[in-house]
Order: sequence, then C-alpha cells, then structure tokens
Amino acid sequence: MLHEEEIIEHALRRVAEKMIIAARTAPKARGKNNLFTALAGKEDIEKLARRMEEIARESGEAFFARDAGNIRHSPWVVLLGTRIDPAGLKVCGMCGFKNCDEKRKHPDHPCVFNTGDLGIALGSAVSVAMDHRADNRIMYTVGQAAMDLGLFPPEVKIVYGVPLAAASKNPFFDRK
Repeated sequence: MLHEEEIIEHALRRVAEKMIIAARTAPKARGKNNLFTALAGKEDIEKLARRMEEIARESGEAFFARDAGNIRHSPWVVLLGTRIDPAGLKVCGMCGFKNCDEKRKHPDHPCVFNTGDLGIALGSAVSVAMDHRADNRIMYTVGQAAMDLGLFPPEVKIVYGVPLAAASKNPFFDRK
C-alpha cells in the first residue's frame, strides 16, 4: 500500500519532469536554446542547503540560511540556468552595448535575450507547478549554490532553483 508521503513524492517528481518540458518548449529568442535544466533530489538538495548556509555565514545574508531551511521541505528542486550567448543581432543595444558583436567583447555581461528566455522558461515551468497545485517558489539563492557547487557546466552563468512541495500550507511563503 502506498501512503500519502510516498504518493506525494512520486507525484511531485512527475510535476518536476513536466516543468522541465515546459521550460524546454518555452519560446526562445531566434529559436536558439541556451537553457540548461536539472532535477535535484534529496541528496543534492542537502548539498545545496549546506552551501546556502555557508553563503549565509560568509556573506551575512541571512535569507540564504532561511531558504536552505525551506528547500529541505522539498523532495525535488527544479534547476534552470542559461549560458550567456548573444542573439547575433546587428541592431539591438538592449544590453548596453551597440550590438551583439560589441557585447561579445564582454562575455560575462548578460544578453537580455538569454535572461528573458530564462524568465519565460521559469514562468512556463512554475505555471505547470501551479496547474498541478504544487507549492513552489523561484529562488535565486538555490541557483547561486548550484553554481558554486559546479552542478552546471561553466558556461552557465545564471541559475534559479524552484523547490516543490505539497503541504497544507505552502512552506515557501510567509517565511521569517
């Protein structure tokens, strides 16, 4: 017999997988994919939480520790990141440089299309979570820890994490 905890964990895994599909199929500038996705389970979540607590101690930013406690309520964390690769436009300048050729001289400076694509993908992913009534929250703190731990290829420069839960009260809101 399956009991609630196991059923919820399995259901949330299926939701997470659908979130990754939604992120992959979300519209992208010029149809070019720069997104990377991953799914963290309990072991990786604990590694992320520990790194977040280290960041809190090192930086004095207490919200990293708060978020570490939050993700421990989750059996799965969806990770979404993007590499920085300009769209190749001759006329744009929205990143602050004249065009993509000029922007390429500054490889760590974000391209607005990459960050925009990541935002759209995150929105698509969390809409799937909401459609399945899964508690979730987009967290940059999780993404920072994922980058620090090398969970993505080095060309991935921006990462967010989305922990999932199914609780009587969403553990990711009304936090202290």
